[in-house]
Amino acid sequence: MAMRAVTSPIRTLRLRGSLAARKVVPRPSPMGPPTVRIAGTDVHLTDAQGACEVIADTIHDRRLSPLAVVPATLGHPHHEAPDAGGIRHLTLIEDGRVAARAKRVTGAEWPRLAGGDLIGDVLNRASAERWRVAVVGGSADERETLHRRVMAEWPGVALIGHWTPTREQVSSPDASAEIAEQLRHTDTDLVIVCVDRATQEEWIDTYGQATGARVLLAADTVMDFLTGRAAHAPRWVGRAGLEKMWRLMLEPKRSATRNLIEEPQASLADRRSSAHHDA
Repeated sequence: MAMRAVTSPIRTLRLRGSLAARKVVPRPSPMGPPTVRIAGTDVHLTDAQGACEVIADTIHDRRLSPLAVVPATLGHPHHEAPDAGGIRHLTLIEDGRVAARAKRVTGAEWPRLAGGDLIGDVLNRASAERWRVAVVGGSADERETLHRRVMAEWPGVALIGHWTPTREQVSSPDASAEIAEQLRHTDTDLVIVCVDRATQEEWIDTYGQATGARVLLAADTVMDFLTGRAAHAPRWVGRAGLEKMWRLMLEPKRSATRNLIEEPQASLADRRSSAHHDA
């Protein structure tokens, strides 16, 4: 008579615990910061200093391809073409759900680098090394406020231009190509792209190389911080993962559609497929 091995409940629990304890080892990347695969995206695990080093290396070493610095957010997944338009991508943790996923799969805490948090470090480096910086996004009435703030806090920055396209112009191939052509003639080191989050990365992938800039930083809400229209969330809000609620209270009309409708739907779809993507 054939014998059958019996798995006890205790052994089953130990096996499950062993499987749950297995963590993904972040993979090395040519840029320096290691990566982990989250929801189909290679996310770079680094802090603000590490991100600034990658940005500075790209600006100083012309042998490197241009760089797009973009957020990894589950509600707005990263494009899969890693060299779209000849541009490399430094994909950083911004969204709290991405941070939680990174902790779950690696067993370690990783910094969250929202554009408003990173921009100060980037501009400090830009001022010290006298980078040429341009801005695409925001409104025309913010130009003077932005210029005063940059000159006061980052006097070494050469702010060479501020383009304020409308949504229609951002969506227009002709208008966007014209902006890129104008930027190419400015010999810009860094372009801060503050257009709508849903289109900023696509805009960078499509027109970034045509601008001739070394680095393009996707930072849709940075203009609010630079011009003083929005305050940074307190540290305890960040630690509790309540930034979206903070923004919703400060700017209910602007944040409601994204935070209460679009991102919950995207999050639900992501949870259904996350088991197949994280590695």
